[in-house]
Amino acid sequence: MKIYMKQGWQLAVKHFHLIILLFLYQLLWGFFLYRFIDSVVSPLLRRFPADYPSDTAVHLFLTEAQFQLLKTDILMPYVWMLGGLFVIRMLLTPLFNAGLFYSLHHSSTRSGGATGGGGTKFIEGIRKAWKPVMLLYWLEAVLALAPAWWVLPHTLEAYLQGDSTADLLQAVLPGAGLWLLWGSLLHLLFLAMQLGAASNEGILHSLWRALRHIVSYAAISLVMWAIGAGLGLLITSVSLLWAGLFALVLHQGYNLVRTLVRVWTIASQYECLQSQSK
Repeated sequence: MKIYMKQGWQLAVKHFHLIILLFLYQLLWGFFLYRFIDSVVSPLLRRFPADYPSDTAVHLFLTEAQFQLLKTDILMPYVWMLGGLFVIRMLLTPLFNAGLFYSLHHSSTRSGGATGGGGTKFIEGIRKAWKPVMLLYWLEAVLALAPAWWVLPHTLEAYLQGDSTADLLQAVLPGAGLWLLWGSLLHLLFLAMQLGAASNEGILHSLWRALRHIVSYAAISLVMWAIGAGLGLLITSVSLLWAGLFALVLHQGYNLVRTLVRVWTIASQYECLQSQSK
């Protein structure tokens, strides 16, 4: 497993300029999403009776908000805008993935790629592999969200009928755990298929290889996910201890580290799968 992580790290470092590009993409996406949420929430909060927060005033505020949300179309422009942002992300993210996956394959020593510091093939990968990668990305999203048809109504019913938080958790956690397991398995299998599509090895061939070696493939994925989660907890803990400008700079810098870990994870998963190709 260590050899996959080492080779994945070497492969990720070759794509550091792409890591910067992905970091900027995530940064801009987060900025526009923040501005959108702020434009919706801030006008509502200004109407909250902060100067005289009596029970009557708060109840009147909630009643007015409920009336505007349910009886008027005030929410529709925001729903359409949020839907538009979601569609844009669903279009852009597979393009970045196609370029990254294609470049990882052609830069890997296992595929006979460059071993030095040569250039990557990000733009070429987008041009050649965007169609299958985008189709698989959309299919994964649909299948990952499918359990919500059963889980969310059950959660709402448990919330309305539950007498305590313990009862709610007891009713919700099994379904949420199975949903998380389903989403994780889908991600691993569809990632293998997208890597196969980008490398011209074949979608079904890559899927079968991932299934045959699912234990080692899942193990390296869990280790890399644990590293990312551990770094996130560390940064959060440090931010709580030293709040202020330092915490702000640390969080912004962590976004770059998180992007690096994501590319490292994908590269390690790719190296694990490629080692089982024979």
